[in-house]
Amino acid sequence: MVVGVTLLGSGGGGDTGAFGRMLRRRLGAGELVLRDAGDVTGVSVSPIGVVGATSVLMEKLPGGGEFDAAVRAVSRWTGTEVTGLMSLEAGGLNGLTPLIAALDLGLPVVDADLMGRALPRLDQFSWAVAGRSLTPCALSEPSGQVIVVDNVDAAGLERAVRSFVAHTGGWAVLALAPTPVEAAAADAVQGSLSRALALGRAHAGLEPGATPAAVADGLGGRLLGTGRVEEVARHLIGDGGAAFGRGSVCVVDAGSRAVIRIETENEYLLALVDGTPVVTTPDLLCVLDRRTLQPIAVDAIRSGDEVLVLALPGPAWWRRPDRIIHVGPQAFGLACAPQLLEAS
Repeated sequence: MVVGVTLLGSGGGGDTGAFGRMLRRRLGAGELVLRDAGDVTGVSVSPIGVVGATSVLMEKLPGGGEFDAAVRAVSRWTGTEVTGLMSLEAGGLNGLTPLIAALDLGLPVVDADLMGRALPRLDQFSWAVAGRSLTPCALSEPSGQVIVVDNVDAAGLERAVRSFVAHTGGWAVLALAPTPVEAAAADAVQGSLSRALALGRAHAGLEPGATPAAVADGLGGRLLGTGRVEEVARHLIGDGGAAFGRGSVCVVDAGSRAVIRIETENEYLLALVDGTPVVTTPDLLCVLDRRTLQPIAVDAIRSGDEVLVLALPGPAWWRRPDRIIHVGPQAFGLACAPQLLEAS
């Protein structure tokens, strides 16, 4: 599961290793069932996850009380008890967050999320893109402080979240309003967590020494190239609180000598081969270590790494023209039309 949500992170979504260990400890010898939205009725689902700086999060992991505090707060404010959970985003550590929270709170998990992968902004939640409000919602931070945010749009919620985490512990648990499962899933990416599990199992089933083509085929993706990372460039865009990281990674293919350039922000966003765009977000770009086949995050890749560059199909939910404008390359300031793998 950890490898699967990491692949759905497309190089972002935060470090999943620590959350994987938390999940293993919580799970013990037990089990947790992912519930299909169509198989549960009468459940009020709260999408839940972690927001803020994941680097700080790794220094102070959730104790578990943050989940309970956020869920209780949003239940009190809305007058509706949360009786189920789903993920805010399936990519990265937030693919594991609702599983940990569900074990702590004794609630079922619906196999759906609001992104189907990792994306950086709250206005890129499928609920927001579908025109649904993200408020009321509750934020809970490690020291116990809880706030409820209501009557703001997605941009206003983003500002509220940034202000809250900047003055507390650097991160917080976000719980959205409890919503009937049928309505919650209607504007969500369904089956995302089971896809992560399937990807992880496929990855675990790769033969030692598998060829790059076999790796791509085993994961259901397309091989873009295999070679050495020749250059990693990183810089900041904007200033002050609006600054964010942007970068590029150049890989020279060992066979064809083609230059693969990957444009990055929090995730891998765009791959060009010899200057021609070949794959973009919302499809998934994954860079794997050539020896271990483990995914390498945007902030961990270094010059000299021997890698495989793969593309996996992104969530089908985003392929509609009115939706892809929110998550395609132009949504990140890249002057390129979306380049997507053929739908299977």
